[in-house]
Amino acid sequence: MNSQGPRCTGCQKSPREIPEYVEMARLEGYSTPEEFVRDQEGTFNAVNGHFLCTDCYIAVGMPSSPQGWVAP
Repeated sequence: MNSQGPRCTGCQKSPREIPEYVEMARLEGYSTPEEFVRDQEGTFNAVNGHFLCTDCYIAVGMPSSPQGWVAP
């Protein structure tokens, strides 16, 4: 994983810069938005730390695959 932690490959923001993840982490009892993304974000790629936030995922056409789609 990259040394900066999880990062949206669309907007280049970290989870702590995206209000949706800050709020969800708080509501779900996670210590940090990054922890929430690692555990709950379906597009999260554990190999490189990439994910797509909701807005970016919608902007790229909401890709999917039978195996589950993760950010490259």
